[in-house]
Amino acid sequence: MTSIIALVALAIYFVFYFTYGKTIQTKILKSSEAPEAPSKRLSDGVDYVPTSKYVLFGHHFASIAGAGPITGPAIAVAWGWLPGLLWVWIGNVFLGAIHDYLALAASVRYDGRSMQVVAQDMIGKKAGKSFAWFILFLCILVVAAFGDIVAGQFAADGRVFFSFVFFCVAAVIAGFFMYKSKLGLGWGSLIGIGLVILAFVGGNALPVKWAKDIYFLIIFVYIVLASALPVNLLLQPRDYLSSYFLYFGLLAGGIAALMSFKPLDSIPAFTGFSAKVISGVPSPFWPTVPLVIACGALSGFHSLVASGTSSKQLREEKDALFVGYGAMLVEGFLSTLVIVSIAGFGAAALGDKLMATPALSRFVQSFSKMVSTQLPFLPMSFMTLFAAVWVSTFALTTLDTTNRLGRYIVQEMAAPLKNTKPGVYKVFSSKWVASIIIAFLGIFLARSGGYSFLWPAFSGANQLLASVVMLTVAVWVKRKLNPKYVMMALIPAGFLWITVTAALIWYVALVVPTYFAAGKPAASQITGGIVGAITVIMLIMNFSMIAGFLKNIKVKEAVA
Repeated sequence: MTSIIALVALAIYFVFYFTYGKTIQTKILKSSEAPEAPSKRLSDGVDYVPTSKYVLFGHHFASIAGAGPITGPAIAVAWGWLPGLLWVWIGNVFLGAIHDYLALAASVRYDGRSMQVVAQDMIGKKAGKSFAWFILFLCILVVAAFGDIVAGQFAADGRVFFSFVFFCVAAVIAGFFMYKSKLGLGWGSLIGIGLVILAFVGGNALPVKWAKDIYFLIIFVYIVLASALPVNLLLQPRDYLSSYFLYFGLLAGGIAALMSFKPLDSIPAFTGFSAKVISGVPSPFWPTVPLVIACGALSGFHSLVASGTSSKQLREEKDALFVGYGAMLVEGFLSTLVIVSIAGFGAAALGDKLMATPALSRFVQSFSKMVSTQLPFLPMSFMTLFAAVWVSTFALTTLDTTNRLGRYIVQEMAAPLKNTKPGVYKVFSSKWVASIIIAFLGIFLARSGGYSFLWPAFSGANQLLASVVMLTVAVWVKRKLNPKYVMMALIPAGFLWITVTAALIWYVALVVPTYFAAGKPAASQITGGIVGAITVIMLIMNFSMIAGFLKNIKVKEAVA
């Protein structure tokens, strides 16, 4: 059964890449006729840097993936392995890949500027301002959710922290050889891969056990530094080397899944429509599934990466198919392997016992068992360390990229103050101040909350943003590109908007109040209040933005 599912997933993704993806490239975008990319026209050596599509793919994938395509599906198996798998496959090809590709291409056409600018032009200035707050809130929730995950991984396995530290050092060294020496990308990559292997050896030899609060502080300092330093000093080479984690993990996991012929007997195909998935509350699969599977099927955060960093590095628009559309399909395959490994090789545990096991622990143990069982030369001890470092590395990649995107938004929001209040503008336009604001708020929530509460809040905000981005690019396709293909974006956007809006209303009505129940600690109540308020504000802005969409989708300004 594992073999059949892996083969079906690969077939789906290959077919859609060369049909759906190529149609968008040739019929809608006509990328072969596109103007010179902003990475060349606006090159500044800091943010706008023309980059090989293979290097950029690594950065883009590592940034969009994080722990998202692993954590969400690992939680969703509480409904059974089949519902989550179908949501990943259908959502990936009809929602996620189109969302990511069009968001990246739209940002390129707008000189690498954020989706806020695109939304303001397509659905009105009011919507553009709301979009900025959307992004700001999402960035804070991303830092909170992923910060808690990373600190937990560091605290759970003492080998993981120093493996990551050595990995960052390896990335800086490899980046020097790739960009500053005559060795170039090829030899620089080989040196980087060798150093990554040494990072695993070093981390394994230096296990540390510190309190989780110490890791929160380290994460705070790290993401501030990483988000403010030049993109090609740490972020880009580190993400590029992270992609080799992906390639190794997908290759090993894919081969193991294809070889195992294992029945998916650890978890039933379907356990029930309203399993206790979110914070112990009975959660109906529809509409709450987008509060759980944040990535793998679809993610609004991907549009922030696409328009925040990737569009500024895309060497030419034709590369957007490979980077934007292709990376999303690969993420879907990763989520497929997560579900297959847990359902085929996880400990048979149902109901409350299953949910009591941390989602990432389910993945690390089951994935390691699947690979080591089928590929004996990769022992369980190594695969456990690899899987834990893999998750932590991708989560930290998402953290520093998110903080960088949040920094952009704070600086953009401060721009109107330049002439009226220059002193205030000078403070908030500082890349260091803007980076610290996002990092502090996110880590504060991470420290006082828990991923079972923060994850669905982040995921809901993430999917709500995705629906708004889909609606925005639908207007863009209709007015600026080719109206004949507008339904490719409009139909899935409408379905997603209805689903995630209903899910967030459910979350505010049934989940948030549980954090104010008698006996709950003050920190829990503070987190519940902040997250609940953010969710309510986003819902209000969401209805305001849909009004702008309905008004502007009727405007005729298309190029036939």
